[in-house]
Amino acid sequence: MKRDDNRNMFIFLALSMAILFGYQFFVAGPQMEKERAAAMAQKKIEAAKSPVATPESLFVEGKLPRDQAVAATPRVAIDSPALKGSLSLAGARIDDLFLKQYKETLKADSPNVELFRPQGAEHAYYAESGWVGANVPGLPSGNSVWTVVSGSVLSPGKDVVLGYDAGTGLRFERRLSLDDKYMITVTDTVVNTTGAAVTLAPYANVVRQGAPETLGKNMILHEGGIGAFSKDATGKGYTTPEFKFHNWEKDEKKANFKADSTGGWMGLTDKYWLAAVIPDQKAKIHASMKATDQTTANEKDFNFLYQAGYVADAVTVQPGKPVSVTYHIFAGAKQASLLAAYQDKLKLPAFDKAIDWGMFWFFTRPMFFVLDFLFKYVGNFGLAILGLTVLVKLIFFPLAHKSYESMTKMKMLQPQVEELKKKHEGNPQQMQIEMMGLYQKEKVNPMSGCLPIFVQMPVFYALYKVLFVTIEMRHAPFFGWIQDLSDKDPTTMFNLFGLLPYDPAALPVIGGLMATSLHIGILPLLYGASMWLSQSMNPPMPDPMQRKIFAFMPVMFTFIMAPFASGLLIYWIWNNVLTVAQQYMLMRQMGVENPIDTLLGKVAKTKPKSEAAHVIEVAEEAIHEGEVTQGTPARKRKPTTTGSSAGGTKRTRGTKKD
Repeated sequence: MKRDDNRNMFIFLALSMAILFGYQFFVAGPQMEKERAAAMAQKKIEAAKSPVATPESLFVEGKLPRDQAVAATPRVAIDSPALKGSLSLAGARIDDLFLKQYKETLKADSPNVELFRPQGAEHAYYAESGWVGANVPGLPSGNSVWTVVSGSVLSPGKDVVLGYDAGTGLRFERRLSLDDKYMITVTDTVVNTTGAAVTLAPYANVVRQGAPETLGKNMILHEGGIGAFSKDATGKGYTTPEFKFHNWEKDEKKANFKADSTGGWMGLTDKYWLAAVIPDQKAKIHASMKATDQTTANEKDFNFLYQAGYVADAVTVQPGKPVSVTYHIFAGAKQASLLAAYQDKLKLPAFDKAIDWGMFWFFTRPMFFVLDFLFKYVGNFGLAILGLTVLVKLIFFPLAHKSYESMTKMKMLQPQVEELKKKHEGNPQQMQIEMMGLYQKEKVNPMSGCLPIFVQMPVFYALYKVLFVTIEMRHAPFFGWIQDLSDKDPTTMFNLFGLLPYDPAALPVIGGLMATSLHIGILPLLYGASMWLSQSMNPPMPDPMQRKIFAFMPVMFTFIMAPFASGLLIYWIWNNVLTVAQQYMLMRQMGVENPIDTLLGKVAKTKPKSEAAHVIEVAEEAIHEGEVTQGTPARKRKPTTTGSSAGGTKRTRGTKKD
């Protein structure tokens, strides 16, 4: 009857899940898509009715190949240890950047990571800045061509100065400086020779056409608009709004976010890279982050223009009195130590939060700093993970030891538990009552085995997050075939872990499945084996169904953990090995039978014995019986007495009776 109940429960759960997912896929999903399309159409109508002329509207979409878009405008080269590319003299935009220290893949011939792409190319991404003013002629626009006043290559220690003069009495100058990492310092100067005061406001934007091509839509990862703004005019306190690329436009308030701030910063981020504009931290600014729909009738997918930037309070430029403003543009990798250094140097609020540490940042950030500290000593993040595992084990050792001690006692009580099962075979309720009484009497907690797992869940999450979001873990090698701790094990059992010269993912029909759900490499198999060994050290579950479920768990978790980062699997494998070692020593100490000794005993019995080993075994047996006399060979046993007859004659083993 119990088996039928379990079967019915599983059937009910399966049907419920099928109905739920079927409704979401066939009913709710299409309906939501229709509503979204209608909302986007309404936005287009409203935008057409009330066009607004702002600096952001200068974007011109294009479909040119990247190289052609770069060649279409005159340029000044950018070269540093971290960056290479160019800035366009048309609009003085920084729109062509590659990150020299990062490759797209692990292949030797892989190109550098592309960050910025010029306007006119598909998926343009750039930083722009300038001046806006009401009815002020001669302002440089997005198409205005600047001239090079000095400098030929923007590099650390070698500034570039640009100039623009439309002949209206306003002359503009821009000085750009670059450090050896990812920060560009820009100083804009306006010289007024018109004879009358002019009011202008400086602005800066980061503009991106479309979301990143690698956008994962992961719930625990933020990719989109990000910034930090003061809560009030005093500049004290700050807020850090975030808007994800894949749902930014769904909320009208999010699609057109605005904030008044003193200082701060704002930009667009994806998993590892950030582009941000940073005003003077004493400047009063009007910040905005917006998603503008640019989808045409011929486009199948939605096409949005994402922007994050600010317009500072207007300044009055008197004749003959130049006015200068200084701001910064960050374009590069989100290295934790680097962001923290810029935060301290420029007095920026929460710049280090450009890394998505998550809602449990108080676990995640310390986890990263511990790993980074260990890395400085061992020089390998894989070894740092092993060291971290040992450190976690030491921290939780008292708690884990008490738990394992309780589980070992439960193993010692197994004979009594089996007797209770036989005694109350037809009365499971009474059996449970007496088992609980037995555990209380012996001071054993049957749930103690779960405690070491529960206390390590924050560690598991924090390590998962660190491996997932930090640039330091990207392409970080371990040893052998593990060359990227942030990615899954690249091997698969379907080509014998690389011994067969073909890629299972390339197979028709089932290739996709083999590349995802069935991608079982060496590390997942080692994890499953270590989990099985760790479970075998624990006392068996009292319920037969629970025993079956627990027996299947190593197989199930082998598939579940296969897509996870290699670094996470290395942590769990090493953690399981340390757990087994700790339990093994404790069980040996308490004299409890354990599966390791049982397995070693079976191996020893099946192994053929040498002549010397056989002699030693016979000698040990004789010594155990107390029958070896000094000088007597081990093979020649002295007959032993087994008792006395009625007549007083002793009977001996191995001799004939007289």
